[in-house]
Amino acid sequence: MSRRKKSSLIIFLAAVIFGTGAVLPPGGERPPSDRGPVVALARDAGRQGVPAAAGGGTTTMAHAAVTAPPGDASPPGRTVIYGYRVVRTYPHDPRAFTQGLAYAGGRLYEGTGREGGSSLRRLELHTGRVLQEHRLESRYFGEGITLWKDRIYQLTWRSRQGFIYDRETFRSRGGFRYDHEGWGITHDGKRFIVSDGSETLRFYDPAAFREQGRITVRDERGVAVAGLNELEYVRGMIWANVWPTDVVVIIDPRTGRVRGWLDLTGLLPPAARRGVDVLNGIAYDAAQDRFFVTGKYWPLLFEIRIVEK
Repeated sequence: MSRRKKSSLIIFLAAVIFGTGAVLPPGGERPPSDRGPVVALARDAGRQGVPAAAGGGTTTMAHAAVTAPPGDASPPGRTVIYGYRVVRTYPHDPRAFTQGLAYAGGRLYEGTGREGGSSLRRLELHTGRVLQEHRLESRYFGEGITLWKDRIYQLTWRSRQGFIYDRETFRSRGGFRYDHEGWGITHDGKRFIVSDGSETLRFYDPAAFREQGRITVRDERGVAVAGLNELEYVRGMIWANVWPTDVVVIIDPRTGRVRGWLDLTGLLPPAARRGVDVLNGIAYDAAQDRFFVTGKYWPLLFEIRIVEK
């Protein structure tokens, strides 16, 4: 990890834990595309696959006893700091620029990015082998995915075009449009929830993909949390990777209030970090209460247990 990125992450985590400074990714209060050419170019380099942590190491933090992840019963006003315990480690394709991860019915799905390298995949969990794949046209930069009934929905980054596939065959079942960048997507059983890299989450009607509302994500001090990326909906809460950090934020979908922070610092061992990019990809197996996480170009995928610090 470069000195600059390491310093930014330390500042970010200090703000989260000790309540000092703005809880934002490096660069300010607006989405990266709105922050001028220098910051936008830096963001674009990271999105397009320039390694962010080549050859670097990270500091492993101590983890506490096992507790259940937060759900609707989280005490009002309380923000919980979580760590993790690795349950199992699985192989993962180090060529995959992971932008979305989803698990259901005993199957693991992945969306990958970069123009000319974007795809939708079904993976064999224990080997990391690609069992099924659909490649996007080279002009599209693939982003987040979500499973909806017998369909898979996939976003693209700047094309403002989404794709719908048959979950079993990966055959096209149409598409949809939106008027912002596409980063992450999940659903709560009634509405799609979409991120665009800012502090805003939008809610969409699945039938016509029309916006039904939006929330601004803020921490316990009212500070906006930008950089919201890949999403997962777990037990009534939205879980979001915060780009470009090793932090996942847990969000109340009714208010946008942060209910918890998951610190995944040190998850990928230093020996496996050569040529990798940032943490990105959360999948939840509701049937067996399992969390899976990985990152862009990561050679490993982790099953983890969430623990309270």
